[in-house]
Order: sequence, then structure tokens, then C-alpha cells
Amino acid sequence: MNDVPHDPHGLAGYGWNDEVADAFGPHAAAGLLPARIARVDRGRCEAITPHGTVHAGIEPVATHDPTRWLTTGDWAAIGDDAQGRPEVKAILPRRTAFLRSTSSKRSEGQVLAANVDHAVVAVSLAAELDLGRIERFVSLAWTSGAQPLVLLTKTDLVPDPDTLAHLVADTETVAPGVRVLPVSSHTGEGVDVLRALVTGGSTVLLGVSGAGKSTLTNTLVGREVQQVNTIRDSDGKGRHTTTARDLIPLPDGGVLIDTPGLRGVGLWDAGEGLEQAFAEIEELAAQCRFHDCGHHSEPGCAVLAAIADGSLAERRLDSYRKLLRENERLAARTDARLRAEQRQRFKQRQAIGRHMMERKRGPAGGRSRRGGGGGSGW
Repeated sequence: MNDVPHDPHGLAGYGWNDEVADAFGPHAAAGLLPARIARVDRGRCEAITPHGTVHAGIEPVATHDPTRWLTTGDWAAIGDDAQGRPEVKAILPRRTAFLRSTSSKRSEGQVLAANVDHAVVAVSLAAELDLGRIERFVSLAWTSGAQPLVLLTKTDLVPDPDTLAHLVADTETVAPGVRVLPVSSHTGEGVDVLRALVTGGSTVLLGVSGAGKSTLTNTLVGREVQQVNTIRDSDGKGRHTTTARDLIPLPDGGVLIDTPGLRGVGLWDAGEGLEQAFAEIEELAAQCRFHDCGHHSEPGCAVLAAIADGSLAERRLDSYRKLLRENERLAARTDARLRAEQRQRFKQRQAIGRHMMERKRGPAGGRSRRGGGGGSGW
């Protein structure tokens, strides 16, 4: 195979490796150019190729499925259209992909970034910690296949070290297995550690508006590549600085994908991510007496025992249940087979409930003597 697919000039710093080269092989044989997508906007994209950045059409890879739309971080094959203009001919298989559900009533998924190694969640300390939102982000990050990292930004606003330590500890409690790093672009705290963690890989930077993502991006790059707007004193929020997802090379290797502030963080097919984000509950559940324990009032429930002895916060279990229900509802709306299975389970529960009611009431004579019995417990 020629040198272009294995080591195309200028793409090594954007994450090109042997795995990508192998996937691109058939397209190289067809005379197409490899490229990594830097930005997608209004039916066109910016793509980094061995010959520099090109603006290309995306019509050949257009799809009605938002989870498969071309996105920042994708590897692609570039060729010419009928007029000799660049266009994306194919998207290479994704190694990882960060998705969320849209806010539309159609319950569609949306891909935010592809082929990333680290999913960095920026959480501003200018406002009160929203532990539930952190759990959502971490669940989606685990689902994406990337390694999550939570940044507590703007630590210069929390001068008391004990208070900061408590905030870090609270965040670690809701993000088991995830590193929590306090950082400040103003003082430089944690920046060197963050730079070492993301150098050489592909990183997507996520968070709500005002979390300091653009400032961090400028700090890591060493120059102003993203505009930074002021933050409102009233609520610590800022206007959306980043308006599109951008692929930005880092000075020491690797790339950073800066994303616009996310208003909504809906789950999307996040079952595996929830298991990892709530790993301590999953471990406790494995110790319950019944394998299908619902952790409500069942005897021998290890989860409820942990709440009783204080080793598990009840808020944590409530959040777990809430996110599981949300994920199941979304799946039910998008999967007809699952809807049928849920209806069948509901019917089975109804039948079991009637059976338990009949057993509790006893024979007909017993029912008359007891005056109708109590509830079924379902």
C-alpha cells in the first residue's frame, strides 16, 4: 500500500494511526483522500486532508438518522463531485461516539463527536454543583466508549481549600471510577495535569454554557482560538461562546473538540453507561437475595441495607432509578419490540398480582369472613 493511507502528511497530529489506515485502505485504492472532519455546518464541512484544510460537500453521506450524521472527529474519504469540487464520499467506522437524545418529541439521538479517547465534562464552581447533571454526563461518557474526566473549573472562586476538597469529594461520590480534577485557567491550577492527560489523544470538551470550556481551550492551545464572553454575575452563566463543534490541534500532539454549551443532556441508549456511572449500586445489587430485586422493600436487599447504614446516599439511588426509567422510556419509544416486551411484563405483573390477591384472601368463604382482604403489594 502506498504511503498516503499509512502516514499521510499532516494527519499524524490529528490522530491518524494504523487502525484508521486499515479502515481507509479500500478508499485509498479508489484514489480518495483521507480526512478528519473539523467542523460540520449548513450542509458542508471543513476537513483536514494531507493537502491542508478543504471545504467539502456532504450530500453522498447524508442520512435521515441523526446518530449517523457526519460529525466533528469523524474520519472520512474525500473525492470530487461532478463539478470537480471536494465532497465526502464515505465515513469510516467510528471507534467511539458521544451521543445524546434531542429535545424533540420524536426521541431522536444526536451525535456530538466521534473517535474520541477522553470525554471531559467541565463543571463550573461559579454555581452550585448539580450532581444529577454530572451523573448524566458521566453516564453518556461511559456509553460513548471514551474515558470520562470531570473538571471542576474556576477553582479560583473557591479560595477555601477545605470547601474545595468537599466539592471534589461530592463529585467523586457521583462519578465512581472517574478522575475529578479541579482546574483554574486564571491561576493555572490543574492545567499542567490536564494537558498531560489529553496530549496525544482526541478529547471532547463538554458542559453547559458558562462552564469555562472556551477559556480552557485557549489555555491548552496557548493562544486565543475561541472567543470568550463575560459571565453574568447573577447566576454564573454565560452566553454561548462556541457556536459549532471545532477540531483544534494541541501544541504537544492530539486534538481537542470544543462543543457549544449543552442545555439538555438527555440519555441515549445509555444502559451500559449507567451501569458504570452507578457501579457501586450495581455491585450492591449483585449481593441482594433476589436477582430481580427492585430495591424497594424486598427482604435481603443489599442496596437498602447500604442506605440504612449510611454507606450509600438515598439521593444516589433515587437518581439511579430516575435515569433508568428515562432510558427505558426512550428505548420503549424507539424500539417496537421492547414496547411489546414491556406490555407483556405488565400483563405478567397483573396476573401475579391477581394470584397473590387470591392467595391472601383465601377461599370464597374466607374472603367473606375477612371482608375483602388488603392490597396485593403490587
